[in-house]
Amino acid sequence: MQVIPTAIDGVLILEPRVFGDARGFFMESYNRSAFAQATGLDIDFVQDNHSRSRRGVLRGLHYQVRQPQGKLVRVSQGAVFDVAVDIRQGSPSFGRWVGVELSADNQRQLWVPAGMAHGFLVLSESADFLYKTTDYYAPEHERCIAWDDPAIGIDWPLAAHGIAAPLLSDKDRAGVPLAAAELFESLS
Repeated sequence: MQVIPTAIDGVLILEPRVFGDARGFFMESYNRSAFAQATGLDIDFVQDNHSRSRRGVLRGLHYQVRQPQGKLVRVSQGAVFDVAVDIRQGSPSFGRWVGVELSADNQRQLWVPAGMAHGFLVLSESADFLYKTTDYYAPEHERCIAWDDPAIGIDWPLAAHGIAAPLLSDKDRAGVPLAAAELFESLS
């Protein structure tokens, strides 16, 4: 597995080894020992999630203010533009974002540590998005930052993929600006 650091400390792009031939391919999507050796992180995942979304759906920017979740995300079918925003108070990269295309073709994964708001835009006709989390989903603690907050300035590739406007849930339409968001008391 190759690990590529990003502009935000702790957010990592992972490129697993893929073995392919005329029949197809094989890869380990997760191996605790290999993950720890490559990243230096010994993570205990407690939940796996799978969502399917159609082209133009934008989900996010989500986080849990209590029971914060680290997420190991990947796409098994289709392609998304995946984004992590640093919302760790006092972090040198607070309010900055990184984005990467994850697809079934490139097999890349993204490690999004706790303390990040997370979201993605579906670029293909549909996408199956899979992720492992370090804590359980707790809807009472879930919060949403506005996907288009100009203070963050995410360069979502809408026009480049022929998407006039993203398809949003009611929850995502009600996202608040980072300046008004409830942030983590502590990530210790």
